[in-house]
Amino acid sequence: MNALTRWLNGLSERERLMVTVGGVIAVVLLLLAVVLPLNLAVAGATSRVEKKQSDLAFIESVAPEVAAAGPLGGGGATTESLVVLIDRSARESGLGASLSSTQPNGDKSLRLRLDRASFDLLVGWLARLSEQHGVRVESAEIEGGGEPGIVNAGLVLRTR
Repeated sequence: MNALTRWLNGLSERERLMVTVGGVIAVVLLLLAVVLPLNLAVAGATSRVEKKQSDLAFIESVAPEVAAAGPLGGGGATTESLVVLIDRSARESGLGASLSSTQPNGDKSLRLRLDRASFDLLVGWLARLSEQHGVRVESAEIEGGGEPGIVNAGLVLRTR
C-alpha cells in the first residue's frame, strides 16, 4: 500500500486526476459488467422460484381431487366389450359411417378399418379411447383418402 501511495504522490496533479477518474470509471464498468447482470439473474431466479412455489401450492391443493378421480381422470380399463366400445364411441365421435369392419384379433385386441374418415375426428377419437377407456393403438396404417383431411385407416386397438 505504501508503494502505491508513493507512486501516486510522485505523479503530477494532472496525472493523479487522470488515475483517480480512470479508477472510478473502472469501478463503474465493473459494476455494470459484472454486478448488474448477476443481480438481474438472481432476481429472475427468485421470480421463477416464486412461480414454481405457486404452481406447487396449486397442485397440492387439487391433488386430493385428482387422486379421488382415479387413473386417467376416472377412465382406466373399460368393462364393456371392446367391439361394443369401439362401435359406440366411433358413432359418438362422428366416425360411425366410416367404420367399415371390425374383427377380433386375439385376447383384448381388435382389428378395424375406417374408410373416408376425417383425420381430425380420428385422432380425437383415438385420444379419447386412450384417456377414458385405457385403449391403446397397437398398430396403425393411415393413407390419404383422396381429399384433404380425409383418410383410410387400418388400426389394431388393444385394451390395457
